[in-house]
Amino acid sequence: MTHPAGGRGGSGISGTETFESLRPLLFSIAYRMLSSVTDAEDVVQEAFVRFQQAQADGVTIASPKAYLSSVVTRLSIDQLRSARHRREAYVGQWLPAPLLTDEAHDPADLVEQVDTLSMAFLLVLERLNPVERAVFLLHDVFAYPYDEISEIVGKTEANSRQLAARARQHVRAEKPRFEASAEQRDALASQFFDALRDGDVDGLVSMLAANVVTYGDGGGKAPQWARPVVGAGRVGRLFAALSDEIRRHRIRIEPHAVNGQPGAIMRTPAGEIVNVFVLDITDGKVQTIRSVINPDKLGHLGPVADVRALRAQDRQHTDTTEDRKEHA
Repeated sequence: MTHPAGGRGGSGISGTETFESLRPLLFSIAYRMLSSVTDAEDVVQEAFVRFQQAQADGVTIASPKAYLSSVVTRLSIDQLRSARHRREAYVGQWLPAPLLTDEAHDPADLVEQVDTLSMAFLLVLERLNPVERAVFLLHDVFAYPYDEISEIVGKTEANSRQLAARARQHVRAEKPRFEASAEQRDALASQFFDALRDGDVDGLVSMLAANVVTYGDGGGKAPQWARPVVGAGRVGRLFAALSDEIRRHRIRIEPHAVNGQPGAIMRTPAGEIVNVFVLDITDGKVQTIRSVINPDKLGHLGPVADVRALRAQDRQHTDTTEDRKEHA
């Protein structure tokens, strides 16, 4: 018995392909579909289990790449449909789980279009329905041919082309624009995080666009900003208070490329992760700041701090200080 999935065009295979060699591609598809590192890893693992089961059942798979890509995409579509209902009840602003893209073995290093990993871009993709998202990503990002895409998503080739065209129109209308010079972008980000660490509020505010927006994702599981904070003045005051908190708790600011953009991981002295910042920089100014503090979205990066406990320590310290003043 032969599985119909075969390698053609963008998904052709070589005889040396193994699951491990295909894992970066499969993860790249799943993460861009789901915007979740753990969910993407689970989907890739489930696809491998199904691949092994098919082989055990005597199925001859002509192209492991085509077969696994198909399973990953279909599982992602199913999971994304379910996730949309959960996100309607999500507490506060929902953001993609951060993905480090400066690691030596970046799971997305197979694909050069790193801008399609940005949080801003993934949020644009959220406005597409799951099948539109799959067709757009498979064709425009991963260069799969329409005949193969139609088999994966269960649509005709003509319908797949229409879905891709519609999705492409939405994406082009809202596609984020980033700093053209990576060197200038990274230099500004370095200055921004230095100013945050040092409490240089004036310097920090000077780097903000007038209409800068800050988003925070705590998912109701960690302290978070209830709504987006807009404007250089308000964001500046917010980060002045945050800078005091960083110095008080001796939080370490660890610069990283996050989703292809400049960012940083905030760690306690013990190395636990507090949150992850990502900056969108355009025209020499910080346009958008995103903070992911939801512990469910940080565990893949390492041990996560109990931010509520840190805040409780602050309140206890404040109460003790005030008590001492009253009895002085």
